[in-house]
Amino acid sequence: MRRRASLVLLALAVFCTALSPLLRWYAFPQLAKVPAGQYQTAVLEAKDATLIDYATLQPRQVPKVTTVQTLKGNVEQARKVKDATGRDVVVWDTLSYVAGPDGAMVSRIPERYVFDAHTQQPVHAGGEHVDGTPVRRDGIQYKWPFLVEKRDYRYFDPMTRTSAPIHYRGTRTFHGLKVYYFEQTIPWTKVPLPRQLPLGITPDAVRQLGLERWYATRRMFWVDPATGAPVNGEEIHREEMRWTGHPEKKPIPAFSGHVKMRPDYVDSTVALVTSQRRLVLLLTSYLPWGFLILGGCLLALSLLLEARDRRAPPADVAHDGGKPERPTPSAGSLSRGGSP
Repeated sequence: MRRRASLVLLALAVFCTALSPLLRWYAFPQLAKVPAGQYQTAVLEAKDATLIDYATLQPRQVPKVTTVQTLKGNVEQARKVKDATGRDVVVWDTLSYVAGPDGAMVSRIPERYVFDAHTQQPVHAGGEHVDGTPVRRDGIQYKWPFLVEKRDYRYFDPMTRTSAPIHYRGTRTFHGLKVYYFEQTIPWTKVPLPRQLPLGITPDAVRQLGLERWYATRRMFWVDPATGAPVNGEEIHREEMRWTGHPEKKPIPAFSGHVKMRPDYVDSTVALVTSQRRLVLLLTSYLPWGFLILGGCLLALSLLLEARDRRAPPADVAHDGGKPERPTPSAGSLSRGGSP
């Protein structure tokens, strides 16, 4: 009976031990993917900011500039890209809408971002663009890969339409979560004007005035290392209108401010990421290590039962020290042997 039990335990130990790496290296890449139909909105604010007045081309101090970022998964386009490439992809149609203190539009920039659902690497299909201009992204944008590493990444900057390193600056605690802090600095760079400007002004009209747009920023992200999702983002953002071919003329500040995510959106983002990170850790840590430890315990128990089974005495052995009883001669055998 012990031999049968030890074999069952040994089989379970082998099963649990084999299941551990399968969960981590096979099930996790198949199951941990960004949903194709994700919809998300974030509101960021820059208080006490500087904003250009396009009617007078003069900067003015305003109490607040608001940026609404909307992210919507394009399921139909993702299906088309998958049929063409054979890869599970996500297509995000995003919109950054910047409004002044009176709610009037300052700029409106749409984007399309196509990336691998698991690795978050860009997939060059499906008409990726920034403000209607085709781009070919290099590196990540909006989200880091699952299981973020403590290293620098390449991050796409939609203003310059180029990628640059975003540097890992250490591990921090944010709203009770252990997060990785990343920072990227973009130096002053000439960038295109948005296609939609206030008061019906067109980019061509601004260029005819002899002005061009320059931009610099310091970008900061607090990223959950399990899901790769930022739980907070900030920018120290600066824009200027410079006179084309006249560096001696004083630039006109177009927008300057410290852009921060609104506190209520920070709280909702932290709550969402906290629930998602449990699922990622379940597949990458809790279950694999749990099955590995369980397999080791079952193996030890199987070996213990096998050892006890081998030490057990045979069934025909007596209880008086293990010596067999000597048979007593019968009367008939003595009479046949004769008398002494």
